[in-house]
Amino acid sequence: MKKIALVIVFLLPGLCSLSAQIRADSLPSRLDLVGHPGVQALRSSREESLEKILKTDGWKAYDSSFATTPDTAVWLRFRLENTTPDTLNMYIFFGGYYYTEVYQKNNVEYQHFKNGYLVPLTERADPKMYFFTELKVFPLRQSQCYIKISNDHETASFNAPVLSSRADYLNFMDRIRTVYGPSIAFIYAYLTALCCIFLFALAFCYHLRNRVYYYYLGYLFFQIIYAFLTLQITPATIGNLALYAPYFANLLFEPAQFVFIGFYVFFILNLLDIKRFSLALTKALKVLGVFCFSYAMMRFIYDHYWGDLETGEMMFYLVRAIVLPFNVVLFFWIIYKVKHPLLKYFILGQTLFFIGAFVSSFISFTELHFITGHFFNFPYAQNVIFQAGLLGEVLCFSIALGENVFLIQMEKEETGQKLIAQLRQNQIMEENMRKELDEQVQQKTEELIKLYSEMEKQKEDQIKRSFAERLRDMKMLALRSQMNPHFIFNSLNALKNLVMLSREEDAIQYLDNFSVLLRTILQNSSKNTITVEEELEMLELYLSLEKSRLGKGFSYTIQCDSREALSQFTIPPLLLQPFVENAIWHGLHPSSKAEKKLSVTFDTSQQLLITIEDNGVGRKESGKAKKTHPSVGTRITQERLSLYNHISEAKMHLDILDLENDEGMPEGTRITITYNG
Repeated sequence: MKKIALVIVFLLPGLCSLSAQIRADSLPSRLDLVGHPGVQALRSSREESLEKILKTDGWKAYDSSFATTPDTAVWLRFRLENTTPDTLNMYIFFGGYYYTEVYQKNNVEYQHFKNGYLVPLTERADPKMYFFTELKVFPLRQSQCYIKISNDHETASFNAPVLSSRADYLNFMDRIRTVYGPSIAFIYAYLTALCCIFLFALAFCYHLRNRVYYYYLGYLFFQIIYAFLTLQITPATIGNLALYAPYFANLLFEPAQFVFIGFYVFFILNLLDIKRFSLALTKALKVLGVFCFSYAMMRFIYDHYWGDLETGEMMFYLVRAIVLPFNVVLFFWIIYKVKHPLLKYFILGQTLFFIGAFVSSFISFTELHFITGHFFNFPYAQNVIFQAGLLGEVLCFSIALGENVFLIQMEKEETGQKLIAQLRQNQIMEENMRKELDEQVQQKTEELIKLYSEMEKQKEDQIKRSFAERLRDMKMLALRSQMNPHFIFNSLNALKNLVMLSREEDAIQYLDNFSVLLRTILQNSSKNTITVEEELEMLELYLSLEKSRLGKGFSYTIQCDSREALSQFTIPPLLLQPFVENAIWHGLHPSSKAEKKLSVTFDTSQQLLITIEDNGVGRKESGKAKKTHPSVGTRITQERLSLYNHISEAKMHLDILDLENDEGMPEGTRITITYNG
C-alpha cells in the first residue's frame, strides 16, 4: 500500500500538468479563458517584459479579480497541444479598449503579436480585426502562450479573452458583415455626401470669398472628421484612417462634435445676418459658439492628461443637458426675431438636428440599442441617428447657400439696374462737355504720341548702334585673345621639334590640325552665332594640339549625350576656347600634380548645361603667379555673353566655382554655362 501511495504522489503533479493543457484539436467553438484550469494569471507593471515574466513566480488561477488598471498589466499563460498531423489555427478574441500582446512559442523563439483597439493599424497582427489574434499550432506539438493585457483607463466591467476555433472565427466574421453592414453602409454614405458637399462649398468659397462660406467649410470639415472617427469603432477597413492613430482619434471624438457645432453657430450668425435684427441674440449665439470651442479644447486636454471614463461620461451628459435646452431657447428666439428669406431652411435643418441629437442622447442614456428586438437594436444606433439628423441639416443649409447665391445675384442685378439708370442721366449731362474736351485731348494726345514715338525710335536706334559697335569690337578682341602669340609660338615650336625628330607623320598631322583650327577660327569669326556642335569640333582640334604640346601629363575628356542635340543650340563663336585655354595655362600648367586633368561636359537632358572643370591650382594661386602675358580672353568672353543676352531671346548664365577639399585647399576650378532657350 505504501508503494502505491508513493506512485500516486509522484504521478499526481504530472497528471495535473497534463490536465492543465488546452487541447487545440478537441476545442469547442469557443473557450472562455477565465476560470479555465489550464490558464494562470499574474499582475505586473505595464513596463515588464516577457523575459522578466518568464522568471517570475506567483502565478494564480485566472478569475475576475484580474482586472487591468492604468498602471498595471495582467499576464495570462497557458499551453496549447495539437495531437493531430495537421496545423491548427486558433484565434484569441478580446474586445474592448485594450492593448493586447500575445507571445507564442513555436520551436525555440517566441513570436510576438500586437492587437487591440488602441494599437495603431500598422502595428496590428490582423489589420482587418483588432479583436482577433491568430495562433498556429503545428502538428504533434505543444505551444506555450502568454497574453499581456493593458489599458489607459479605469474600467467598470471585467472583460476576459476567449479562445476560438477557426470555424467560430469564420462564423463570427460572417455575422459581423451581415449585422454591421447596413450601419457601416450608412456611415460611408454620410461621409461621401459630406465630402461632395465640402467640395462644392470649397468652390463657392474660392469664387465668392465670403465669411459665411469659411464658417460653413469649418462646419463641414469637422463633421467629416467626426464621420471618420465614427468609422473607427466599426469593423470597416476601407478609408478607416483613424485606425492609424486610435489613441488620438479617441481624444478627438467628443471635441470634434463641439468644434463643428461652434462653426455652425457662427455660420448661422452670418447666413441669417442676425446682427441686423437683434444685438442681444447675436451676443448669446457668440457665447454659445465660444463655449463649444472652449469645451472642445478643455475636453481634449482633460482626456489626454487625466482621462477617466466615468468622469468623461458624466461630462458627456452634463454638457448636453446644458447645450440642448439652450439651443432650443435660441432656436425659438431666432424664429421670433429674425425675418430673413432663408429662415425656413434654418428651421427645417435645426429641427432635424434636434431630433437626431435628442434621440441619440436618449438611446445612449437608456441603452435601448442593447435591448434585443427593439427598434433601435442595431449597431451604432446612436451614431447613425445623430448622423442622419446632421446630414439632413447639412442638406438644408446647402440648399440655403444655393438660394443665398441667387439672392445675392438678384440684389446685384437690382443695384446694377439702378446704377445704369443713374449713369445714363450723368451721360446726358456730361455729353456736351465731353465732346469739347475730347477734341482738345485728342489733339494734344496725337502731338504727344508723335513726339514720344520719335524719341523712342531715336533712342532705340542709338542703343542698337551702340550694341552693334560694342559687339563688333568684342568679337575682334575675342579673336585676338583666342589665338595669342604664346599659343602660336608654342605650336610652331612643337611642329619644329617633330620635324627635327624626323616624325614626319606626326608633324603632318599636327600641321593639318593646326591649319584646320586656324581656318575654322577665321571662318567663324565672321558669324554672329554658330551651333554648339561646331564649337565642339573646334574645341576638339584645339585640345588635340594642346595634348601634343603638353605631353602625357595632360589628359582631357569631352562628354556629350548627343551631337544632334547640340546642333539645336546656337552660341556666339569662339565662346568656350578662352575658358579651356585659361584652364590649361593658368590652372593646369602651373600645377605640380602628376596627372593634369581637364573635362568638358555637354548635358542636354533638359536644356543645355556646359561644364568645364580642371584639377589645377585654382584662381587664387594662379593670381599670385607672374604671367608672361595678360589673360583677357575670359573677361572679354563674359562681356560677349552679356551683350548676347541683351540682343538674343535665348539667355546664357555663367558661373565660376573654386573647388576645395575638406581642408580648404584648392582643388581646381569649375565653369558652368547654363543655356535657357
